[in-house]
This record gives sequence, structure tokens and C-alpha cells, in this order.
Amino acid sequence: MSSSFTGSSPLAAYGWDDALEHEFTSHRAAGLTPARVAAVDRGLCDVVTENGPARASTGAAVSGGGPEQAPCTGDWAALRAGGPDGRPAVAALLPRRTAIVRSSASRDSRGQVLAANVDTVAVAVSLAAPLDLGRIERLLALAWESGARPVVVLTKADQVPGTDAQLGEVAAAAPGVDVVACSAATGGGVDAVRAVLTGTVVLVGPSGAGKSTLGNALLGADALATGAVRESDGKGRHTTVRRELLPLPGGGVLIDTPGLRGVGLFEASQGLERTFADVEELAALCRFGDCAHRSEPGCAVLAAVEDGTLARRRLDSYRKLLRENAWAASRTDRRLRAEREGGTKAISRWQRQYYKERGRGR
Repeated sequence: MSSSFTGSSPLAAYGWDDALEHEFTSHRAAGLTPARVAAVDRGLCDVVTENGPARASTGAAVSGGGPEQAPCTGDWAALRAGGPDGRPAVAALLPRRTAIVRSSASRDSRGQVLAANVDTVAVAVSLAAPLDLGRIERLLALAWESGARPVVVLTKADQVPGTDAQLGEVAAAAPGVDVVACSAATGGGVDAVRAVLTGTVVLVGPSGAGKSTLGNALLGADALATGAVRESDGKGRHTTVRRELLPLPGGGVLIDTPGLRGVGLFEASQGLERTFADVEELAALCRFGDCAHRSEPGCAVLAAVEDGTLARRRLDSYRKLLRENAWAASRTDRRLRAEREGGTKAISRWQRQYYKERGRGR
């Protein structure tokens, strides 16, 4: 296979590789060109092509499939030149290797894709504010479910006298996840953060967590807008208003995201299993396979809570997120069932009308 479109292509800096080139074979034969979506805004998207940046329409054929199928930051797209408005248009999207999906802001039964084809999810947590371990666990479940590798970055380390206690708390809530602390303002620990980030990296977390400031430190330039944080509650304004994709100087790609006020889970069963791997391992030792970990005899999970091996807070968080995920899954099932029933009814109506009109023509 030729590598003329990988290492020597301008798209290589954005993650283009031989596997993607192979997937693109039929599209290139059809006269389409590859591009990576850098940002999406109201039916248009900024893309990076082999010839540089461009502005493209999202394409009705792609966006018509629903919000989960619409182009988003990180997608690899096939562009057709000369769309209806004179711009290139997205004709197709390559299959996503990974996708970060949360429940939609309207809390309906559809998911919202925050970023696609991500390798590392960096969960930014400000040390200048009280730790919210439940939020961290929620974001980790989202990250694990995406198929990417999560890391936790504790930011603003220069604003606290020491970080050992916080590092220990977060590590206990994030089994199997790298947890690093840094100060983007002073540069301390930034190299340690770089060492655990690979490929396409997305920064997620609430406003005021220091995502954009950290992003600028990783980029080596003030490419991302930053804002002040209120001293009263440690919260910041949404200085990042849309997802953007930028190449990192040492290799890889960075996606900065707006602060997430709410992060609803969307069918994240596997993500929860990874996030609460310690609870899952204990549950496997329970006497009963369907143990609910409430009052059953021989419950290894409750025994671990009693002897202090497992924090009660962690078990409560596990139960809460399991309930939320089950509710989201049930809503999705109802929507799909309604769509199937709606399609069947439409076919029946068409058949009745067809036979009625055919009878009149006799």
C-alpha cells in the first residue's frame, strides 16, 4: 500500500494514517477528498484537507441521519467539491474508531457526540475548588465508554499547598487511570501531563477547570481563549464556545471543549464497569449472583464497606450512575420501538391507500 498520503500528507499531523487511507479507497476512486472536521457550526464545518483549511457544508445526506450521525469535531470526512452553495460538502463520514457520547442537553432519548476518533480523554479537575469525586467518576464512565483511554489532570496545583492528599483521593476513585497534577500558569507538571497524552486528545471538564489554559500550555501558544474564575464558587464562564481541533507541537491533536454543566450518561454500561472496576471485582465474590449489595447475606461489597476497604460514598455513586444509565437505556429502547411501530403504521397506511385507489380504477 502506498504511504504517499500518510507521512508526507499535511493530514498526517492531524492523525491520518495508512489504515484511514485504506478505508478511503472507494471514496478517492469516486473523486472525493479526505478531510478532518475541526469545528462544526450551524450546518457548516471547518475542515482540514490535504490542501489546507476549508469551510464546508455538513451535507444533507450525512446530517439527515440524526444528531448522532451528524459530523462532529474529530470526524474523518469525504468531501465533494462544488456543493450547492459553492462550498465543498461532506458526502460521507468514515466509521468512527471512538466517540464520546452523552445524553442530549434536552434529556431526550438521543445521544450527543462531543468528539470522535479520540485516543485520550483528559478529565480536567481544578484543585482550586472542592473535589467532586462523583463528577469525576461520571466523566470517567463517559470516557471509558467511548473506547478512548482516560486520564485525570489536576490543574491549578500552584494554588494549593500540597497535592498528595488530592492525588490519593482521585486515584481511589479512578482505578486503572493515570492521575497527574500540574500548574499551567507556572509550567510545573506540564511535562508529566504530556507524557500520558497520546494521539488525539480531548479536554473535558466543567467551566473553570482550566482546560483552555492547560491546552495553551500543551500547544505552546495562546491559541485558546481563557477567562477568569469567580472566587465565590470557583466557577468560570464558557470561554470555549465550540469544540476545536489543533495539532500539538510534539505530535498528536488537541480538542478543547466547552465547559460541561451537565453530563448525562448515554448507554454507558461498559464505561461504568471500567470506572467501578473495584466494586465489580468485589461483586463477583458475593454469595448470590444477583446480589443488589443492600442487605443480602454474604455480600462482599457490603463487607468491604464495613471494614473500610471500599468507601460508602463510592458505592452510593455506583448505584446512582447505574440507575441513571438504566433509565437512559430504557428511553432509547422506547424511542426505537416507537420508530419501528411508526414505520409499520406508515407502510400499512400506504397499502390501504394503494388498494383503495386500485379498486377505483377497475
